[in-house]
Amino acid sequence: MSPTARSLKKLRDEGYLANVVERRYGGRLHDLYGFIDILAIKKGEVLGVQTTSGSNVSARVNKITDHENVGIVREADIGIHVHGWRKAKGKWICRTVDLS
Repeated sequence: MSPTARSLKKLRDEGYLANVVERRYGGRLHDLYGFIDILAIKKGEVLGVQTTSGSNVSARVNKITDHENVGIVREADIGIHVHGWRKAKGKWICRTVDLS
């Protein structure tokens, strides 16, 4: 199961309506607004999630923090999370970093 699939399951288990919003154009993946893989909503909340392996969390945090669109996404009150997935003792664990 990919990190994206794991995040979709996690979000849906938490009551979100969640869908992948990254798209493939010209053989490359393009994230919504440059850094959102999944858009998740539930009453009173909109959340954009960048999902990755546990070892790539820092790189994704830097990517988002430095991105030209992060300010307007925050101003729109869209939450921004990074989900980093790693396996520990045979169980998948998600580290969530809130960049909202």
